[in-house]
Amino acid sequence: MKLENTNLSSSPSIRKFFVENLGCAKNQVDAEVMIAALQNEGWLFVSDSDEAELIIINSCGFIQTAKEESIQVSLEMKERYPGKKIMLAGCFAQRYGEELTGSLPELDGIFGNRVLSRVSETAEKVMAGLKPVDLPESDEVSDVSATADGEKVQNEVKRKQILSFKGSVYIKISEGCNNGCSYCAIPLIRGGLKSRSISSIIREIKSFLSEGYVEFNFVGQDLGSFGADRGEAEFITLLKEISKIEGKFWIRLLYIHPDHFPEGLLTVCKEDPRILPYFDIPFQHASGPILKKMGRRGNREKYLSLINRIREEVPQAVIRSTFLVGFPGESNEDFRELLEFQNDARIDWLGVFSYSREEGTSAARLAGPFSYKFHRKMREKRKDKINLLQQAVTEERMSRFVGQEMDVLIEEKVEGEDLFLGRGYLQAPDVDGLIVINSENLECGRLVRCKIVKQNGIDLEAVPLI
Repeated sequence: MKLENTNLSSSPSIRKFFVENLGCAKNQVDAEVMIAALQNEGWLFVSDSDEAELIIINSCGFIQTAKEESIQVSLEMKERYPGKKIMLAGCFAQRYGEELTGSLPELDGIFGNRVLSRVSETAEKVMAGLKPVDLPESDEVSDVSATADGEKVQNEVKRKQILSFKGSVYIKISEGCNNGCSYCAIPLIRGGLKSRSISSIIREIKSFLSEGYVEFNFVGQDLGSFGADRGEAEFITLLKEISKIEGKFWIRLLYIHPDHFPEGLLTVCKEDPRILPYFDIPFQHASGPILKKMGRRGNREKYLSLINRIREEVPQAVIRSTFLVGFPGESNEDFRELLEFQNDARIDWLGVFSYSREEGTSAARLAGPFSYKFHRKMREKRKDKINLLQQAVTEERMSRFVGQEMDVLIEEKVEGEDLFLGRGYLQAPDVDGLIVINSENLECGRLVRCKIVKQNGIDLEAVPLI
């Protein structure tokens, strides 16, 4: 991604830091908050690790491959920069804390992900050579303040350095999760559901709108549960409040649990086209028995019914999902049912993951470590099969957009070519395909009306209508 350093200084007294961000979009928001918190304390963010005195690795600890990547990147950074300070932050640091001091002595400090505004305290200890392990928990007294009208709000750091392409930003509306899926370590890492106030989200959106942002990607472990920690779900209320904001912008909804898809969501999308008809619904599986073991209530029929209802009410809808293969006890029959669901559902975009046995989760008790290792090849073969089949499905689904006109968010220019890369409402950042726009001069970070003229695999080509 293109980064723009907005706080340059040549003063030798200002300490410079770099952030290597790993993991999901929620982690990216955390990285942006840490950057802002350090900038507020006089640190200088640099976009080149060669220039930094402190390197922060914002780690992911969701599944085994992510943990391995976090370790590998930490070791590579220390080997590359033996004279620099290396601090591990984020999910992996939060989950394993003290354990890492013995297994990764190369680290100069460890910082969790619960109270990001306090990162500067840990950074100072790291620079002093103290090798801290700081995993602060939220202090409800110090972390909450009152507005002029007496409303109690969470103290939040204003993000200044956005790590996305120009014009697009992630908005984290909640933290943690109460769904209790048996395979998922998120509650162990981020805790239970904690929703932001609607007013704070509205303020943040208006602030970014004033700075020229046009795409707001809502993230949380389950958007549909927003507000449930306060008594009842408030997601539709939030969207209706956002609809009152004037201006041209996109609201993209990422991660909605299929077992409690919000009533009224489709109506809101139809009433306000700025709330994009893009639905990220992680079905994970289609076999009833496997879903039950996962701690979910759905089955193939229920999930197909939801997909059909979405497409009937919102014909332009685009659906993204994820499948989890190789869950303990997944039989050949269970996998065949998943393949049949994949064929019937014709999901536009699909990510496939192999089951990762995570200690502390209830699913880890369903199969021991030897059984888990024994079935590794089976999991990978099933993952590869679904990926191969999905390529054809996605290409077929993308063909319907050829000939259509739509707004495209311009992301970057292709160097040396009269081409730009962008995305339409049908494509989320980083995970879906792209639109190649044939043009000599377009402004990145803007929505441009285009006509789709060609398809290249899962990608599309367009010409601007200006």
